[in-house]
Amino acid sequence: MFTVAALYHFTRFEDPDALRAPLQALAERGGVRGTLLLAEEGINGTIAGPRQGIDAMLAHVQSLPGCETLEWKESTASVMPFLRMKVRVKSEIVTMGQPGVNPVEAVGKYVDPRDWNGLIERNDVVLIDTRNDYEVGIGTFANAVDPETASFREFPDWWAKNAERFEGKKVAMFCTGGIRCEKATNYLLGQGVEDVFHLKGGILKYLEEVPEAESRWHGECFVFDARVSVGHGLKEGDYHLCYACRRPITEADMARPEFEKGVSCHQCIGETSEDRRQRFRERQKQVELAARRGESHIGEPQ
Repeated sequence: MFTVAALYHFTRFEDPDALRAPLQALAERGGVRGTLLLAEEGINGTIAGPRQGIDAMLAHVQSLPGCETLEWKESTASVMPFLRMKVRVKSEIVTMGQPGVNPVEAVGKYVDPRDWNGLIERNDVVLIDTRNDYEVGIGTFANAVDPETASFREFPDWWAKNAERFEGKKVAMFCTGGIRCEKATNYLLGQGVEDVFHLKGGILKYLEEVPEAESRWHGECFVFDARVSVGHGLKEGDYHLCYACRRPITEADMARPEFEKGVSCHQCIGETSEDRRQRFRERQKQVELAARRGESHIGEPQ
């Protein structure tokens, strides 16, 4: 059994490039895999590995400038959900494309998972899901507004076009682990929205702490690793992944004529050219040949 730790922290890194190599080396020594993103605004990512390796990584992150109060969400995986360890330096740790947004300065009011149901059932509160459309498609909270965005970068434009719908309302927002809401709530505060709330620890913390009998969550929660989705109690879900478009699919979807493993599904078959699908077929062939040899193929998606 592997420990999976999802983490993020907004702080100021003067030289994120200098932090990359030590994190990469420590992960490799501890048998830890996954992805960590570094930027001047902080750190974000999900890692998995043996307990000792994860503890060493978390302790190291807590030692970084401004990360003493780092919080993270833990779950488990029956098999290693990542193929390799990647530590990358980016311009943002979650891409919104709004230079003026700074969660270090101000964010919305945090709401603990145990208090979330009471908030979202109020008539003066509008509930907004800040995740991508394919994530919302497999699970969300009852009565949540779906912006139908393909990426988080689209959220500011969606808000500009829809803000009038929510005048006079308190705004509650949520996402997988909380990082997108840190930026989204800061953005709304900058747009003049006075009462902005977000779910502390995100959906993952809610599913961990709130009993299923009391839950207002319907479906499963998409996660960005080989587990694909988790449910109440953070148990591994029932979804698979189309490795062409990286959207979640069901067993029934895999039986559809549009599905070809590693090449296409019913959601993306019209989005790629035949030349690109042929490249996907060659990649899938190499992945399967490597699997027969007991190896991981370097081009295998994760």
